[in-house]
Amino acid sequence: MSNNPLAKQFTPLSILKFALPNIIMMVFISLYTIVDGMFVSRLVNEIALSAINMFYPVTSVQLGIGIMLGTGGSAIIATKLGKGEKDEAKQDFTSIVLTAGVVGLVIAILCLIFINPILNALGTSHLQMHDASVYAKILLAFSPMMFLQTVFQMFFVTAGKPTLGLILTVLGGATNMLLDYLFMGAFNMGVAGAAIATGIGYCVPAIAGIIYFLYSKKGTIYFVKFRLHPKVLLKACLNGSSEMVSNVAIAVTTFLFNIIFMKFWAENGVAAITMLSYYQFVFSAMFIGFSLGVSPIVSYKYGAEDEVQLKKIIRFSMLFVVVSSLLVFAFSQLTIKYSLSIFTDVGSPVYNIAIKGFAIYAIQFLFMGFSIFSSALFTAFSNGVVSAIISISRTFIFLVCSILLLPYLWGETGVWFAVPIAEFLGIIVSIIFLICYKKKYKY
Repeated sequence: MSNNPLAKQFTPLSILKFALPNIIMMVFISLYTIVDGMFVSRLVNEIALSAINMFYPVTSVQLGIGIMLGTGGSAIIATKLGKGEKDEAKQDFTSIVLTAGVVGLVIAILCLIFINPILNALGTSHLQMHDASVYAKILLAFSPMMFLQTVFQMFFVTAGKPTLGLILTVLGGATNMLLDYLFMGAFNMGVAGAAIATGIGYCVPAIAGIIYFLYSKKGTIYFVKFRLHPKVLLKACLNGSSEMVSNVAIAVTTFLFNIIFMKFWAENGVAAITMLSYYQFVFSAMFIGFSLGVSPIVSYKYGAEDEVQLKKIIRFSMLFVVVSSLLVFAFSQLTIKYSLSIFTDVGSPVYNIAIKGFAIYAIQFLFMGFSIFSSALFTAFSNGVVSAIISISRTFIFLVCSILLLPYLWGETGVWFAVPIAEFLGIIVSIIFLICYKKKYKY
């Protein structure tokens, strides 16, 4: 296995070098939604921006399923590579990728059939309905490509090709941005242009991934003759369940936030939380990218029973996350006013709502990175149960309780405190599990 990049001895610098492409890739992916939002807000209007956010819960669920298959499958495959089980790793890889494409197609068909009831259930207002429906129908047509892009992001890292994954993601993102400007600006296509641009952006890394893994036979993993392994698929789903839960939780909490912000500030409130959510996407994407970049290394070293390396990698990763959290919080305070001005005019009702709440909302940046890494770490150990509990706690149980309770107790201020308090409670859960499993995984 000397040709496997995961087999080498890692130093702090080489860990960062290995994870960096994935960090940049995940941040760039977050820009898909942000760029759409920026162009929609500026070239259409802020009501249209709030409209496309009403559909985001569905997108989040789809993304969660794709990440579940990708991260859960990646841990299994990297562990098998660490044990020298190369043929099984390739068969599992092929099975998971094909499953992802089929699932994306089935979800797209079902959602298209029931799109109006879905949007009504998500609380879409009369003013938002037309734009939300147009955007949703077009984006759903690209769901299979979205699924393939998502799993390939994980498998390029597992294959030891994170830089190639980064290049393809950047190309997809650049395509999305360029087409956003052309479709919504020059061609005046409105939210339809945003959806088409995003969909084509998905296609670039998805199609390139198919071509690479189909014809590149020198790497550690590539497509082989398809064999359905239900147990492996089930294990991948269970192992990646925490990532799935996180995204389902995002879908639920986005829905709740939309309802509550609509209650307090109407469509302007939904537009405001949409803008701040975009800001959050970038920072959470950075932590997710680092965690996903390190996870295959952890899985490989765990499978190879290299305890010395395992300890060094995990301890450095935790230090990196803590320091990065402090820097992210400081950076957010310095840049928020400029960032909001990209989406809306300074002093507008939407701007004032967002800037007033951000001082509280941003506290979450101090906590979320540690929990994200902790959840990914247990996924890398193929302990999907603990990983899921951490994710469920911070992104669902604590957050839903905070959203429902705090506005009742503290009014508008309580709305903004919901996320920081949920993240703080989540980090406590993470620390408890890290202490409990320290001896078992020998880190």
